[in-house]
Amino acid sequence: MAIEIVDNSTESRFEVLVDGKVAGFADYRLLPTKIVFTHTEVLPDYEGQGLASKLVRHALQASADTGLRVVPVCPYVAKYIERHPEFQELVNSTEE
Repeated sequence: MAIEIVDNSTESRFEVLVDGKVAGFADYRLLPTKIVFTHTEVLPDYEGQGLASKLVRHALQASADTGLRVVPVCPYVAKYIERHPEFQELVNSTEE
């Protein structure tokens, strides 16, 4: 099983691909200095494989690497950041 995570900026979402097929995504809204994560979803056939965690870790690291602050509107992203303190410094609590 080959797993790849890509930023599909055309669709405003990070995608996790399994064997070249979209297995899940993390939607975002990009602002000048922030990225607002609005929704994360793993398709039913791919649930229970840890893909959401890998996807969100990659998305947060990519945000950090580009200097963006993170607004975790998505409950999964918010919970992930809560459980992984290395990403807490990225959090920006407002969307504006």
